[in-house]
Amino acid sequence: MDTIWQYSIRTLLGFIVLLLLTRLLGKKQLSQMTFFTYITGIALGNIAGEMVVNKEIKVVAGITAMTIWALLTIMIEQLSLKSPMIRVLLDGEPAIVIKKGKIQVKAMALSKLNMDDLSMLLRDKNVFSIREVDYAILEPNGKLSVLKKEEAENPTKKDLQLPVQERLYLPTELIADGKIVKKNLKELQLNREWLEEQIKRLGAQSIQEVFFAELQSDGSIFLDKKSNG
Repeated sequence: MDTIWQYSIRTLLGFIVLLLLTRLLGKKQLSQMTFFTYITGIALGNIAGEMVVNKEIKVVAGITAMTIWALLTIMIEQLSLKSPMIRVLLDGEPAIVIKKGKIQVKAMALSKLNMDDLSMLLRDKNVFSIREVDYAILEPNGKLSVLKKEEAENPTKKDLQLPVQERLYLPTELIADGKIVKKNLKELQLNREWLEEQIKRLGAQSIQEVFFAELQSDGSIFLDKKSNG
């Protein structure tokens, strides 16, 4: 029983410390994952895992190791913001793999990229033929940025000389899973009474009948009622 409690406490402490440190490291760990930040995340997870399951590692030692690792990561990230040389060393540089419609074989070899990989990355950008591509750049985080040839670009409203309506709002959830998203209503400076009035205009007698509601960019409401089934 003591062992179960010990592991439970160690797990809880490891979870809390890891959560705090990842929040401290910032959103780049998820949104701009590079090789360096990827390794950092794995290392922190391994340290936390070892601290939890290995009784020979003291909790203080594990927490200290995670904290120092996180602080070193933050320090290196700060240096990379000020020094382009360090930034390139840590994150690498973008590689142009297609230039003026021509595949750059040398750049692909240096990036350890083959034609199957390139085709897959292009399809992920809804490009199914290399002949449509003017430039393709492999970013440090492994994603591909694509600039199509002008004749392959989709026409914009400006190109077609269509009227453009100004966006009044960013599309925002107002009701999700049958519950009002109060935070969003507050940020939009709207209230429950206004919301109830809007959904009644769309045929719902009360908020209880609504599963999902979203404010559209033009100020209208998209409504999805609850299923009777």
